[in-house]
Amino acid sequence: MAKSHACSSPDHHVHDAAGFVAAVERACSERGLRLTEIRARVLGLVADAGKPIKAYDLLDKVREGEGAGAAAPPTVYRALDFLLANGFIHKLESVNAFVACHHPNAAQHSAPFLICDGCHKAVELEDEHVVATLDAQARALGFSPQTQTLEVHGLCAECAVK
Repeated sequence: MAKSHACSSPDHHVHDAAGFVAAVERACSERGLRLTEIRARVLGLVADAGKPIKAYDLLDKVREGEGAGAAAPPTVYRALDFLLANGFIHKLESVNAFVACHHPNAAQHSAPFLICDGCHKAVELEDEHVVATLDAQARALGFSPQTQTLEVHGLCAECAVK
């Protein structure tokens, strides 16, 4: 039986961007990582978005920020690369956008996502059974998985009744 986790609930997502950034700052300190001002700003914007956000939308928001000056795309992409590499955010490949990871203190992990094609919100599911099943089936075929990105598109409960 798969271990149940709070992430299976559609209500489980980052509610407090500032609190999330603070949790990531603590995680960085514990891991000996440096959360620069621009990395923290990008992370806060991803967390505050409430749904997947694209890199150029992040760039626009960074440029709107106080004292941001003329932030260039590579600046935002480097921040995103750092946040991805350390498991603080996830990239949803099918929509080319980013979401905050619900587990800033955990090591990088695979997580299936449910993505609503109506409102564009994404729900991160923490389901060890699904991840393990995909991994086992890949290995049974002689495939050595490096990462998993499982994205299921459809309509959330709210959009399905509209």
